Amino acid sequence: MHSAKSFRYEQTGAVATIILDRPDKLNALTFEVYAELRDLFASMSQRGDVRAIVITGSGRGFCSGGDVDEIIGRLIGREAADLLEFTRMTGALIHNMRTCPQPIVAAVNGIAAGAGAVIALASDFRIAHDQAGFAFLFTKVGLAGADMGAAYLLPRVVGLARATELLLLGDTIGAKDALLIGLVNRLVPADAVLEEAQALAARLATGPSFALAVTKRLLNHELDIDFTAAIEAEAEAQALCMQARNFREFFEAYAAKRAPQFD
Repeated sequence: MHSAKSFRYEQTGAVATIILDRPDKLNALTFEVYAELRDLFASMSQRGDVRAIVITGSGRGFCSGGDVDEIIGRLIGREAADLLEFTRMTGALIHNMRTCPQPIVAAVNGIAAGAGAVIALASDFRIAHDQAGFAFLFTKVGLAGADMGAAYLLPRVVGLARATELLLLGDTIGAKDALLIGLVNRLVPADAVLEEAQALAARLATGPSFALAVTKRLLNHELDIDFTAAIEAEAEAQALCMQARNFREFFEAYAAKRAPQFD
């Protein structure tokens, strides 16, 4: 069991669920939340018992971003080196989410704003209900819309034109529109968001974990290489997967007319 003050950590089988737990503040982030989440995702590469991760918020919101009093108020007047230490920490959280081998499913149960929107964006899947919303509202508080990797990830998810609109204006986009532009994978009834996310995570957890991790790694890696390099990277990765137990397990299950048991 992971111990943290700022969120609840639960595990059912091979699915870990992270529940941001400051519902009275719409699960706004503090310095401590950032650090604890950063370290948790960094540790996931060593967790063979966890094969998929769900992240959600308690109460009526997913995450409203940085706490105005706890973070913005405390950043005013700090030295440049201290500010850079903080912004690097927030970026490290997103980096660790993208590089952790397990697939991450965001159960967006309400507003995902600021850093909360980037946390949802950095997840591999986003399940939401039709009253949820996303707001990359950094410019609304006088900061660059390019924060925590948002200007890198968002154009690759929704295209440059939509990303420009969302990051420069900082307006809220509703879940239905988010679905249309590809920011959301699936809309479900409000009372089913967490259940659907955990069902998807459970499905992923029964899959070939090494192959899924390789797929996630290559999706990240191939964002920044040319086509020839991508073809070679996939050839090398696939040859590696062919040596793993799950490839043989599929064939043996096929021959025996049974369902494969992947690890």
